[in-house]
Amino acid sequence: MGAGLAAIGAGLAAVGAGIGIGQIGGSALEAIARQPSALNDIRTNMLIAAALVEGVALFGVVLALLVVLA
Repeated sequence: MGAGLAAIGAGLAAVGAGIGIGQIGGSALEAIARQPSALNDIRTNMLIAAALVEGVALFGVVLALLVVLA
């Protein structure tokens, strides 16, 4: 039972990260289309935000796997 719930938790973390990064990318493209001169600033902020989302997702997956091993 615990392993199944952990797998669901890991899957939700991965799906959440995918949705979050998709929204970050879409918003960045829209911002670049509105103001092309701010390309470098927008790209930098987008990459930092995507890295933070990935970090949280990785933390969720590791936590779910630790539940299985405990």
